[in-house]
Amino acid sequence: MSVIVRLPSQLRSLVGGAGEVPVDAGTVREAILAVDEAYPGIAFRVLDDRGGLRRFVNVFVADEDIRFLDGLDTVLVADQTVSLVPAVAGGC
Repeated sequence: MSVIVRLPSQLRSLVGGAGEVPVDAGTVREAILAVDEAYPGIAFRVLDDRGGLRRFVNVFVADEDIRFLDGLDTVLVADQTVSLVPAVAGGC
């Protein structure tokens, strides 16, 4: 089924500048790997060596943080949006 993966500006250079990439996927993990298959380098920046989500990357499905769902195994439905969002930290 087709879903949209929304990419932050830091990753858009890997996909020719696109902010969104449509892919066929049933889970969040499959969506990330599908984008990586079409545009190598995405998974390396989003997933760690063990295949888990990198520490400073947040992922949302339909505005829900996947940490409160089933993580990378969160099931997707047609036309959902998966948003990859860099974590923001810091302050004074």
